Amino acid sequence: MNGPVAATAGTEPVQLSSPPPFRRDRLVHAWIGVKALSDAGDALWTIALAWTAVQTTTPAVAGLIVAAGTVPRAAVLLFGGVIADRSDARRVMIVCNVVRVGVLVAATIWVLATPPTVAVLLFAAIAFGVCDAFYEPSAGTIARQLVRTSDLPAYGAVSQTASRLGTMGGAAIGGVIVAYAGLAGSAAANAVTFTVVVAFIAVWLRPRFLLARAEKESALRGIAQGFRHLSAHPTTRTLVLALSGLNLAVGPAVGIGLALRAHDQGWGAPSVGLFEALLGLGAAIGAVSVAKWRPRREALAGFWALVVQGASIVALGFGPVWTVAAAAFIVGATAGYVSVLLSATFSATVDTAYLGRMGSITRLGDDCLMPLAMAGFGALASAAGVWVPFVLFGAAMMAVMTVPLRNRTFREMSLRQEAAAEVRD
Repeated sequence: MNGPVAATAGTEPVQLSSPPPFRRDRLVHAWIGVKALSDAGDALWTIALAWTAVQTTTPAVAGLIVAAGTVPRAAVLLFGGVIADRSDARRVMIVCNVVRVGVLVAATIWVLATPPTVAVLLFAAIAFGVCDAFYEPSAGTIARQLVRTSDLPAYGAVSQTASRLGTMGGAAIGGVIVAYAGLAGSAAANAVTFTVVVAFIAVWLRPRFLLARAEKESALRGIAQGFRHLSAHPTTRTLVLALSGLNLAVGPAVGIGLALRAHDQGWGAPSVGLFEALLGLGAAIGAVSVAKWRPRREALAGFWALVVQGASIVALGFGPVWTVAAAAFIVGATAGYVSVLLSATFSATVDTAYLGRMGSITRLGDDCLMPLAMAGFGALASAAGVWVPFVLFGAAMMAVMTVPLRNRTFREMSLRQEAAAEVRD
């Protein structure tokens, strides 16, 4: 399991082997399937943890257990980014998944011997949060190591669609498994999925492109260097801020806003389920559409789609149930579309010696700012009316998008041109 020799620092990765076109790339297709299986296991485990927590303790403590992984993940995430920029991503991913398997096996054995306790559930949630903090920045660099720049949007479209389907299937199966096999059965099932991931990475997954590695320095100095890089590179900074704030407007609107609207209008809980289903369907269609009808200028199309999403968030606050359902579908479709395009642009344009650290900074938005955004949305709805936060959050997103849309770099950038430059080099 020896990692490849590090490339010298620079923006462009070193090509080790020539990958086939994405549509015929069996290795990448297999990796996407393995990732989807892992996402299904994660969803299964999340359902089992939440259900067991609700059955074991009070609602307040159950909520603490479910959220317990968020704080340590946020605290460690930047260190995970430093490691991702220094080390072999495969090795980091293998180690993290082996630790996850160990946690799940330990939880299975413990629960089989004695009823689940709050301490065991907290231990499992926190351990997974810490593992995520080290795993996700390294895993975020894998696409850049496997496919050509021109294939990044297609990779993102298929990968995100497969992950969503895996999550949906895992959540559906998770309820059945926890009902019949309890937490122990759910933990064992998820341990199997992580074992498959470890085996695939160790035996089959090999990089085709070698990324530049960061200099060896203290972790704190590496984090500071990442923020200095962010400050010195406006294009990267705009992308990081856009991806960091991508969910801060839409997350509260769909996470709490749709339930508030249904309650306020007396539509009932089934309407919320309908809205959520349309969001998921729209996201899947939006992601797949990139593979079929890819825009020539990916960043420009992505930022304009966020303007449409902002208008759709505003629309969620008004009208009868069918207009809200239509707006929910559009929010989902633009979310899937934008996520693929901007993630591909991010992977293709960020200096590869900083890719892990920039990825970890983008993930901090959800962990640190999302709770505040949720609370602010609810407070505005209570104080000024349910429609008010929809208007303010949606309008804010539309206003913020004027910044990248006025940026000449994003208006002219095309990953097809980036790919052509790679070939010339």
